[in-house]
Amino acid sequence: MKLLKSSIALVLLISCSFALAGQTPAGKSHKTAGEIIQLIIDKTGAAKIPNTVDIIKEGDPQTEVTGIVTTMFATMKVMKEAVSKACNLIVVHEPLYYNHLDQTKDFQNDPVFMEKQKFIRDNHLVIWRFHDYIHSMKPDGIAAGMVEKLGWAKYTVHGSTNEFAIPESTLKEVLAYLRTVFGQNAFYVVGDPDLKIKSVVLAEGAPGSMTHIKILEDKNTDLLLAGESQQWETYEYMRDAVDQGRKKAVIFLGHINSEQAGMNYCATWLRTFIKELPVNYVECGASFWSY
Repeated sequence: MKLLKSSIALVLLISCSFALAGQTPAGKSHKTAGEIIQLIIDKTGAAKIPNTVDIIKEGDPQTEVTGIVTTMFATMKVMKEAVSKACNLIVVHEPLYYNHLDQTKDFQNDPVFMEKQKFIRDNHLVIWRFHDYIHSMKPDGIAAGMVEKLGWAKYTVHGSTNEFAIPESTLKEVLAYLRTVFGQNAFYVVGDPDLKIKSVVLAEGAPGSMTHIKILEDKNTDLLLAGESQQWETYEYMRDAVDQGRKKAVIFLGHINSEQAGMNYCATWLRTFIKELPVNYVECGASFWSY
């Protein structure tokens, strides 16, 4: 009888083993970085983008993903936090190696580059840039995150993610509000502090001075919230505009401030269809401090 019970137990154990084979334990997906990246691209619903910068910047696409971190820049601090969270896929919005296309030819003997690359490789990280496709989402994922950060969803114009009709305020009052939203950095401002503001347009990141100028040419635009620009371009255009008595102003938030919230939005969005892995947003913070 004892032998019969042991045999039955063995059969049940083997049956359970076969039943569980192919099932994924909780917290693991057994998906590679390449598979998850393709899933993310597919979920954006965007058409294929030729010559996109949205490629793996470092790491092996066959790496089995243990967790995901989204961030603006993969700084050393961000990467160390990702490792501490056991996350090996880092989804970044901006370049890894200090230029738009991450060209590293001129950095081969640079100690900063070499240490960063060594850290990535020693910890088997995969760094993937998510720039073109997130901007191609409907709505634009970065802009949508910024609307949430600003708390201006109720002021959007015709469902836009970059045009706002705010209650009339002075430029000085708008700046005071932005200080509560973006407390870390100073802003660069061109315009009369007492200028009355109703119509605001957001141009996040670095779309170029001609984009800024086209926005400012619109007679209905009171304030441009910009990311960054060459200081001899939009800044000087606006200085002349103000000196001519034009009722316009621009606030430069800084590149990171103007887009970073979009990568928080990205993490929230990823969690809607990536259920089996931890997805964390890690803020990279400001690049510099003001004195």
